[in-house]
Amino acid sequence: MTQRYTSRLLSLGCLLILSRFGLAQPAASAQLVVRLDPSQTYQTMHSFGASDCWSAQFVGKNYPLAKREQVADWLFSLDVDRAGNPKGIGLSMWRFNIGAGSTEQGDSSGIRSPWRRSECFQRPDGSYDWTKQAGQQWFMEAAHRRKVPYLLGFTNSPPVQFTANGKAYASGTLGDYNFNRQRLGDYARFLADVAQHFDKKGLSMQYLSPFNEPQWDWGIKKGQKMATQEGTPATNADMAELTRALSRELSTRNLRTRLTLGEAGQLNYLSQSGTNRSQTGQDNVAEAFFSPGSPAYIGDLPNVEKLVCGHSYFTTSPPSQLRSVRQQLGAKLKQVGVGFWQSEYCVLGDNAGEIDGGGRDLGMTTALYVARVIHADLTLANATSWQWWLSISANNYKDGLVYLENGGKMGENGPNQLDGDVLASKTLWALGNYARFVRPGMVRIAASTNVPDSLANGPLVSAYRSENGKQFVVVIANPGDARALRLEGLSRQPGQVAVYETTDTADLRKRTPSLGTLMLAARSVTTITLTR
Repeated sequence: MTQRYTSRLLSLGCLLILSRFGLAQPAASAQLVVRLDPSQTYQTMHSFGASDCWSAQFVGKNYPLAKREQVADWLFSLDVDRAGNPKGIGLSMWRFNIGAGSTEQGDSSGIRSPWRRSECFQRPDGSYDWTKQAGQQWFMEAAHRRKVPYLLGFTNSPPVQFTANGKAYASGTLGDYNFNRQRLGDYARFLADVAQHFDKKGLSMQYLSPFNEPQWDWGIKKGQKMATQEGTPATNADMAELTRALSRELSTRNLRTRLTLGEAGQLNYLSQSGTNRSQTGQDNVAEAFFSPGSPAYIGDLPNVEKLVCGHSYFTTSPPSQLRSVRQQLGAKLKQVGVGFWQSEYCVLGDNAGEIDGGGRDLGMTTALYVARVIHADLTLANATSWQWWLSISANNYKDGLVYLENGGKMGENGPNQLDGDVLASKTLWALGNYARFVRPGMVRIAASTNVPDSLANGPLVSAYRSENGKQFVVVIANPGDARALRLEGLSRQPGQVAVYETTDTADLRKRTPSLGTLMLAARSVTTITLTR
């Protein structure tokens, strides 16, 4: 049975004491003291996002409208119910996969699962069919209706008519870009055509990201007969070549679409040289693109966003690696003078024994692990955008925010393409503790605690200030027991205080504290909004 909790707020000068209580009070750890320092500021936040791979193509086209709208509300909505509880997590960026045409090739595409194939807007003869990718377009429009501010188009592979092997997967050799360079102009025009088409429809594609994890080989794995998905490797020089051509095309058309580069498969490839990708020219991406004098320098192109994108995979465990990789990345990017987007993540691999990617988890264990990654990316690497991989998944894997199953059966199968149950995970709502409240334009401010080495032990605290300085947002991921919380450092008493809590039994549940003593819930991700 779900417990009902009441709460009260005690404010005395700059002191705010928060705690939770109910019918059954859990044992509490020592009080957590958080000191905010609004005068010390860091990055300006841009967005929180997720992608439409791979399931949106089926859900958006085939599922009953009520289920589609429910999923869209969970992902995009800023609305609340009568009790003030958010209906969704309010993503501020939506990633649209611009397909390469492997779906039209069917099994001859060489890609095993129809779920991992995608349609292409351009036919082989160069004409366009804008009815393609209908399911994904439905979610793009649903995001627009719910006022998601940013739309990004990304590719895993060039269209198959532009690739070297006529497929949307590569040779399996590191650095071997699966692209017919004689089609460079055609490919640049294709991407510009896509952006321009949606711009004319009122669905402005503010960003294009034309590469994905170029450090991987994206071929058929040993012992396998087919590839797992669309993809191609590329070197820094390859990426710079297309970026220059694409920037010229966008400029010629006076399109405002910006190019975001990198999408590195691991964060260390952005900032380090001498890695296992040095000989193939696929590491030290930040300096390669943004240091004048580099052969791959693109920092002076008018359409290039001055940042690098990377994926947090394989660097999140143990806590010592989570910390060191991001501290090194943050230092290098500060030196180069560019920003950072964490542009794709889900739980992959065994993560040094902390958590395994295999096995779906709708509960708080994965949610708390992901919250730790978000916290580290924001506070150590100073990410201005944080983006999840699969917004919708049918897999028995920790890769989704919303999950599909038909008759209790998971998997990328036929029945799940047509209809099924849609299930919201705690990871969705925990991401919402950030995405729903840390809005574009907010500035991260300093927040310190009395917990030594909190990255390893938690709780994890980050804080943000609105552009007009009238609201503060504090996000706390607490993997341990319930504990009292004291906030210090605010010079003025807030007029309104609200608490939004994700726990085993709550999904961004709102509580409006009045005078009193509250507690931070056990195994929770909590957002506190303080409004003057």
